[in-house]
Amino acid sequence: MKRIGAHVSAAGGVQNAPLNAQKIGARAFALFTKNQRQWSAKPLTEEQISAFQENLAAVNIAPEHVLPHDSYLINLGHPEAAALAKSRDAFLDELQRCQQLGLRLLNFHPGSHLDKSSEAQCLATIADSINWALAQTTGVVAVIENTAGQGSNLGWRFEHLAEIINQVEDRSRVGICLDTCHTFVAGYDLRTEEACEATFAEFDRVVGFSYLRGMHLNDSKPDLGARVDRHHSIGQGKLGLSVFRYIMNDPRFEEIPMVLETIDESLWPAEIEQLYGLQKEM
Repeated sequence: MKRIGAHVSAAGGVQNAPLNAQKIGARAFALFTKNQRQWSAKPLTEEQISAFQENLAAVNIAPEHVLPHDSYLINLGHPEAAALAKSRDAFLDELQRCQQLGLRLLNFHPGSHLDKSSEAQCLATIADSINWALAQTTGVVAVIENTAGQGSNLGWRFEHLAEIINQVEDRSRVGICLDTCHTFVAGYDLRTEEACEATFAEFDRVVGFSYLRGMHLNDSKPDLGARVDRHHSIGQGKLGLSVFRYIMNDPRFEEIPMVLETIDESLWPAEIEQLYGLQKEM
């Protein structure tokens, strides 16, 4: 089964996120377990944890179909020791929050070298950060999101992702989330069925579909290879519908959380329905 949802609000407490997912007809969802623009947050309470798990069961969404996202402030490849330590501590807290909630995945952006270290050094630092955090937690998979390639961000080439994975000690606890917008603006064409075949074959060759643990389904405002991260609503950007039709009819994308981060959340119920409707077009 395909598991489509969106990145829903956790305003008022994480326990509200499953209910917000249910309102839009989601079979999966993403959330922030803390304010994504602040370094610190109050610990989760036992009441919040219990209510989250009860609500998750009530809306019939399994923990493995929830794809939490960590703070935007975290840079696991930071070239400066003090800032790297701060990011690592924050990332560990994010993993521990997922562990407390009984969730299996944590989605994150790999990191940036800030023009102060080489790509190879930054990728090694990211892998070291992942190893450091995984060693202090259990049960949660660190899910690396491919990036659009803006600025000094790494992770926009499939080779970057493969190199990080290669340096992770416990590869059973590392995975990939592919964002369709990021993939496209990074230079991988997805506008036709043939282009999708080629791009996903390259992903399988370089990284491997066995590591795919989630998707972000977004159309793109910028064009192919622009390396600018600007999402658009499904079917309204430069991607069109071919890639979404392809994903919805390919069994390699079964039973993983596939999350909308499109720009108009009022359209999410319709977009979810639209995506499921594409399964009938093959």
